[in-house]
Amino acid sequence: MSITMERGGGIALWRQIHEQLRADILGGALKPGKMLPTEHALAERFAVNRHTVRRAIATLAEQGLVETRQGSGTYVPEAVMDYAVKRRTRFSETVSAQSRVPTVRVIASSTLTATDSAAKALGLRRGAKVICIRTLGQADDTALSLADHYFAAGRFANLGEAVERTGSISLALKEFGIDDFSRISTRVTARLPLREDAKLLQQPPQRPVLLCESVNATPDGKPLEYGRTQFAGDRLQLVFET
Repeated sequence: MSITMERGGGIALWRQIHEQLRADILGGALKPGKMLPTEHALAERFAVNRHTVRRAIATLAEQGLVETRQGSGTYVPEAVMDYAVKRRTRFSETVSAQSRVPTVRVIASSTLTATDSAAKALGLRRGAKVICIRTLGQADDTALSLADHYFAAGRFANLGEAVERTGSISLALKEFGIDDFSRISTRVTARLPLREDAKLLQQPPQRPVLLCESVNATPDGKPLEYGRTQFAGDRLQLVFET
């Protein structure tokens, strides 16, 4: 259905489109999680060019009322999810507890020389080999986290295959005799993501992520995993529990 725009009345067309879409969002006509019509569809609806529509959407994005996911579309943001960081932190359990469907997808798995940070966290000598497993964590179909998990290579040579098969780090570790592990440290900073990381997280590269550096250990206190996880900061908030 087309909408008649007021032309020549002193209010820019893009501003009128912005106000109409803003009213649709705040009034509930466009609900959280819903994708906006394409630029082409909106241009037809308002009888304007796509550049005008694009400016209206850009202003909505600046106000946090919509978010553009690269390769997917423009969406009304969902409510921010609480992500508990506690002694026993598990991605799938945390997402499931909030009535969302968790998915952990392996993006890459490789053996490489440990960085100084990884070697120190895992108690390895400088130059030791580690397994790095990169995973994308999703709640329903929404990307929440992009994580690099580091483990000592000699002990977990085929861990990447196990994670891909089970869809879970903790379930995969059970195949290596690790039934339990706990968080011993978490450090959080904000930073801008690399362009390829932002694409995987379905967010603009100029939007900051929350970077969590963490260390997990087995019950006997031995370091098990060093992790670097980028969280989409506008989709969740970290809640630290003691």
